[in-house]
Amino acid sequence: MENSNVLQTLADLQIHYTEQQLELLSRQQITDSTLETVNIAVSEIGLDKDAVAALLLKDADSKATEEQFGQNVLKMTIGLKRVDGLYHKQTSYETENFRKLLMTLAEDVRVVLIIIAERVQVMREANKRLSEKADFTEVQELANETSFLYAPLAHRLGLYGIKTELEDLSLKFRDYTTYKAIATELHQTKKSRDQYIDSFIGPLKQRLEQEGLTFTIKGRTKSIHSIYNKMQKQKCDVSHIYDLFAIRIILDAPLEKEKAQCWQVYSIVTDMYQPNTKRLRDWLSIPKSNGYESLHITVIGPENKWVEVQIRTRRMDEIAEKGVAAHWRYKGIKSEANMDEFLKGVREMLENPDVDNKDAINDFRLNLYDEEVFVFTPNGDLQKLPQGATVLDFAFLIHSDLGCKCVGGKIGDKNVPIRHRLRNGDQVSILTSPTQKPNRQWLEFVKTTKARNKIRQALKEIEYKNATEGREMLERRLHNWKLDYDESKISKLALKIGYKSVSDFYQSIANGSENILKIKELYEEILGVSTNAAPAPSTTQSADTFELMPSQEQAERSTHSDVLIIDSNLKNVDYRFAKCCNPIYGDNVFGFVSINKGISIHRQNCPNAADMRERFPYRIVQARWSGKPVGASFPITLQVIGNDDIGIVTNLTSIISKENGVMLRNISIDSHDALFEGQLTIMVTDTTQTETLIKKLSTVKGVKRVVRM
Repeated sequence: MENSNVLQTLADLQIHYTEQQLELLSRQQITDSTLETVNIAVSEIGLDKDAVAALLLKDADSKATEEQFGQNVLKMTIGLKRVDGLYHKQTSYETENFRKLLMTLAEDVRVVLIIIAERVQVMREANKRLSEKADFTEVQELANETSFLYAPLAHRLGLYGIKTELEDLSLKFRDYTTYKAIATELHQTKKSRDQYIDSFIGPLKQRLEQEGLTFTIKGRTKSIHSIYNKMQKQKCDVSHIYDLFAIRIILDAPLEKEKAQCWQVYSIVTDMYQPNTKRLRDWLSIPKSNGYESLHITVIGPENKWVEVQIRTRRMDEIAEKGVAAHWRYKGIKSEANMDEFLKGVREMLENPDVDNKDAINDFRLNLYDEEVFVFTPNGDLQKLPQGATVLDFAFLIHSDLGCKCVGGKIGDKNVPIRHRLRNGDQVSILTSPTQKPNRQWLEFVKTTKARNKIRQALKEIEYKNATEGREMLERRLHNWKLDYDESKISKLALKIGYKSVSDFYQSIANGSENILKIKELYEEILGVSTNAAPAPSTTQSADTFELMPSQEQAERSTHSDVLIIDSNLKNVDYRFAKCCNPIYGDNVFGFVSINKGISIHRQNCPNAADMRERFPYRIVQARWSGKPVGASFPITLQVIGNDDIGIVTNLTSIISKENGVMLRNISIDSHDALFEGQLTIMVTDTTQTETLIKKLSTVKGVKRVVRM
């Protein structure tokens, strides 16, 4: 037999194959780096012999592989070949190849684990090769890629030891100066740190032994990358980072007593040292999606220093170190349902043709680092979302249509806006409106891949619909002007005006942001048609220049003394409320006869009013309200400025939620220099209700000004 190194490695790792299988393996051209990868895959990740076979046979004959090892091993070798092929094409993050790489990773979790093992071997080899010189420029791309994809993958799969090593090495290659400074500080403070750990552990160890518990207790210095992140967040150097270590208590407990003993230790720790209950992390009751189980609590130790204590069992610790792979050692303890669900979500995201490659890749990476929050439907069903998920994410989780029509939510008896972040244990009801439509701002605060995909899809549909309407409008106008419709000339016209695409040009026509007469003049120039001088503005403008829709003519005939009366009995009149100033019942208003959208109702102090009166005086229609706003509600935006005090936002939203007929639709807060500035979009019935609400909000302690925008 050839390739004795392979056989010796397999024997050392206690991996046994049949003679025929060993014969096939020994014939492969296997490098020392591959054998190092096998060692990492088995010893540090815990992969089984099928995964090892796939790693060793990825260049072997497919038929022979299937005959000796079966279909599962063959599928893994195919996945590994795909990945190798993509890297030979110099894959970069923004390319379709990288998208295909992610799709390959999403097919079989063992392929992911093998690729992570390969990356660990590559990074260790690079570290050895470059350890004698501090010039890491040649591995910058390798470090960036590891930080971008492989460390987050290891995190998602629960391989925290490997994740930490990959992050540390990536930082070393990308910013050696900072890495060296942190490493030096840790080395210099090791003695005092060890002394402090001993002073903390000593009494605790004695107490645990008195309780008859079998355990291991040790101090663990936090990773260089973790300390680096703290430095970035706190904007300080390493000497000012105080929580450089954590205490880990590992219990030897039978399966049926694991949780009870962990909580017993928690009780002992918090009895001896004062805890910060806000920093309790209970992953015993509800483990993370990658299977991580542990209790974390932060307490005040000797010298009034904060110390993080982690409590887990031996089984939990192995899963924490080896992640998903360790579950195969504990069959029946925890299913792979959560990981299968995650991989299914990845596949759905990457297969969505409406999502740009860059967006898909960034969403994928964000999902790798997600933690979970658990909330309830009104019926009491438990739903899982990533940490930081909003009411809108929850709506899209339940149903896409519910998400697209969502205007807010209800948690308990309190109305909350769509961007409200959910907390563990919230029971959420979704509030909808048939007139609600997704907008691009939603993409800024939703957290889940499903919500992002559905919002992007809806926006594309809206844009397509608007573009179609705009094109039909333009074709009708050209027909009225007796001008031929020429697609190539329209494209030239759109570029001349400054649009990147014809679709954007059509959308601007649909929403009324383009002057139709200007379009006519420019189009005639492109066609080479002589342009007649435009007639002077008058109330009897010709149909070639300005046409009233039939409903508009009826509106003008139905008004008394040339005043448009707006009430619930106004029928057969094509009118709408302008979005530039959002008039509500009780405002002083006027009407503006638009080219193709009927009459738009504006406030007298609308920012566009002066321009409309100056340029198009013949289109201005007097208007006023009549009757009562029964059942009607209008959106307004209030600007609130005040001191950036704790609880001020809660007090504002509390007042709004208590007002009858008032609903908060959206809220955005920006704070700086001890001040906060908020914009609140609220549904109200009239100006009287608005004025009352403004007075009440102005009484909140710390509020300096409340104005309607």
